[in-house]
Amino acid sequence: MSNPFVQAFFVGRAVAEIFNEQLENTLTDALSELGKLDAELREQMRQFSDEVMERANREMEMTTRGRTTTTIVTPDTQPVDTQAMIDDLRAEIALLRTEIQRYRSNSGTSN
Repeated sequence: MSNPFVQAFFVGRAVAEIFNEQLENTLTDALSELGKLDAELREQMRQFSDEVMERANREMEMTTRGRTTTTIVTPDTQPVDTQAMIDDLRAEIALLRTEIQRYRSNSGTSN
């Protein structure tokens, strides 16, 4: 007694059940990955915040110490202004970065 309508009903029902199971598995996997991503991002943000605070505290300590001793005196030389030395180094770094960018842009166009 193979009625085509009954057979079509059961085939449709099986398709719907399998579709629902696969949809459920896909949704569960997606939510699981989203949860993992959220946890990883929170951990990275926490590490970033810790690093920022650590660096800020370290620089604050260095600045506080720098207020009491702003110059370095070495034997047989002139006193050195630490802030001026830092400014000069920063200027040199900026110049080097500019030169590196110019080199990269020139070498990128010749390829």
